[in-house]
Amino acid sequence: MPKTKWAAQQIAPQDGRTAVVTGANSGLGLVTARELARAGARVVLAVRDTAKGEQAASTIAGDTEVRRLDLADLASIAEFADGWSGDIDLLVNNAGIMAVPFGQTTDGFELQIGTNHLGHFALTNRLLPHVTDRVVTMSSIMHRLGQIDPEDLTWVRRPYQRWPAYAQSKLANLLFTLELQRRLTANGSAVRAVAAHPGYSATNLHSHSGSRLGGAVMSIGNVLLAQSSERGALPCLFAATQDVPGGCFVGPDGPGEVRGHPTLVGRAAPASDPAMAAALWDVSERTTGVCWPL
Repeated sequence: MPKTKWAAQQIAPQDGRTAVVTGANSGLGLVTARELARAGARVVLAVRDTAKGEQAASTIAGDTEVRRLDLADLASIAEFADGWSGDIDLLVNNAGIMAVPFGQTTDGFELQIGTNHLGHFALTNRLLPHVTDRVVTMSSIMHRLGQIDPEDLTWVRRPYQRWPAYAQSKLANLLFTLELQRRLTANGSAVRAVAAHPGYSATNLHSHSGSRLGGAVMSIGNVLLAQSSERGALPCLFAATQDVPGGCFVGPDGPGEVRGHPTLVGRAAPASDPAMAAALWDVSERTTGVCWPL
């Protein structure tokens, strides 16, 4: 008899555990929050728009709380972290933007690297003293096309290109996880840093691309090729709740990792470069002013 593919219904009871999920008001984040709450966790929806967060929380059966967090604003991140008390069993760095026109965060960082990487970098380091189990950071298949330029991480000198900027931010997510796990291990911490990607999943990311043609193409792809948000959230949920090794990467098991059930997957060689991971960490500390807390 073939082995049963893993599904969200197999999540072990999460009673007594607290999870923080960024970007939990829609898409993959909402599914992740819903399934963790269904399994018994107390889930904090960390969202930029609390009205949308409250609306999302009203659709979740379980213990939820909505708190404001704008990952494109270091002051908002500091306020969120400073207002936290108690343990966090699970921090899910899920929120992200994809292939948007050039823009800048409140602090002047290019919007994609600022939100997808630097925001989560600052949040994780500020919350890390509270984390007891693991940090899950969402990356993408697109990390394979990414290149990190530590000397121009925020696209000051280079002509901005939306897709290379997105790919860079997703490669940064994996390098961040690599260096975070190295530091945790060196510190003797039992906390695990892991990463996941959803394959090609139908979410609302395409609606913010600023391109009618690009949005239309991605909408068609969502219908013809993509898996549902419920299936796309499975790698994150697997990484968050199963006994996986620190530093691992979880994605779909289908051809090209586009769709399927969660499994441990490989990554592009640059995503396993410890020297680049250390360099990225250093520049991220200098850029955000947030340093390793342990």
